[in-house]
Amino acid sequence: MSEYKKQRKPRPEGKERRERPDQERRENRQEQEAIADGLIEGRNAVTEALRAGTAIDKVYIAKGETDAALGHIAAKAKAVGAVVVDVDRRKLDFMSRTHSHQGVIAVAAVREYVEVEDILAIAREKGENPLIVVCDELSDPHNLGAVIRTAECAGAHGIIIPKRRSAGLTAVVAKTSAGAVAYVPVARVPNLTKTLNDLKREGIWIFGTAAGATTSLYQADLKGPAAIVIGSEGTGMSRLVAENCDFNVSIPMKGKINSLNASAAAAILLYEAVRQRNA
Repeated sequence: MSEYKKQRKPRPEGKERRERPDQERRENRQEQEAIADGLIEGRNAVTEALRAGTAIDKVYIAKGETDAALGHIAAKAKAVGAVVVDVDRRKLDFMSRTHSHQGVIAVAAVREYVEVEDILAIAREKGENPLIVVCDELSDPHNLGAVIRTAECAGAHGIIIPKRRSAGLTAVVAKTSAGAVAYVPVARVPNLTKTLNDLKREGIWIFGTAAGATTSLYQADLKGPAAIVIGSEGTGMSRLVAENCDFNVSIPMKGKINSLNASAAAAILLYEAVRQRNA
């Protein structure tokens, strides 16, 4: 009797694993980093954290779950201003460190968010023209942490981020900020365009950053009340945000590369504002 071996079917030559879209790869990497610390896993643990008033940045809930307990957690999280995200259970499995997440994982914020009015009040108390950084969908926590660090060093009065499609005040952001997150107030708003218009009504000029802008940074007057908008890493400012800026300015580029990292751009604009205000 002849014997035979089962052999694994060879992969067809030239067949390569399909790459994920850039955004998905970036989000997965960011989530891996953001969950390094501050995870709260399981229904009871998340419920107790919300009841105790723990600052929560995001709550991830298994998509398609109809459990009443998860619904209560989602409602409570939204009520306290946390972002609730429905995700595939496999993503929760990937995020989990305890392997018993029960369909819900929360990421604690390292500090509580403030209101935009709190930022304006700080400038008034100091007798200074407001200097605010607005991050338009800045999703990389390292970039947000670096912006917070520079903002603190430059004496900015606060930072504004959107609730959706933005890094939050996670442990990675805190670490990258080198502790500056403890000193710089951060407001998280549901509608960035509305917030910009609210700032305008307060007499604040909105300066957007765009590579194709005809006004050079060094021609912009940053001595008065100013909010500097920094766009996302990949696409820059969103259309509505760009349309609601009073001025769009560009940073002069002398080399062959025509763009800067978002946090580097923020540093250049902030310190040009510092230079002008100290002149």
